[in-house]
Amino acid sequence: MNAYERLDAWQSAHQFVLLIYRTTRSFPQEERYGLSSQLRRAAFAVAANIVEGPAKKGPREFRRYLDIAVGSVAEHYGS
Repeated sequence: MNAYERLDAWQSAHQFVLLIYRTTRSFPQEERYGLSSQLRRAAFAVAANIVEGPAKKGPREFRRYLDIAVGSVAEHYGS
């Protein structure tokens, strides 16, 4: 198990990504490159930043990536 997989934040973000992908499958075909794509990218960005953080130089960089993940949530889904 990777270090990020033990984080509640990553587990929640990962479950959210899976939910978004399941939900957007039922969206109209004309939304494939619009709303569906935007929702998927935004959800994935949160999880990806949590994963990328531990690979950086230390706790300060990890914190920075967590801040980016929080910012992605606020930007795309409201605070």
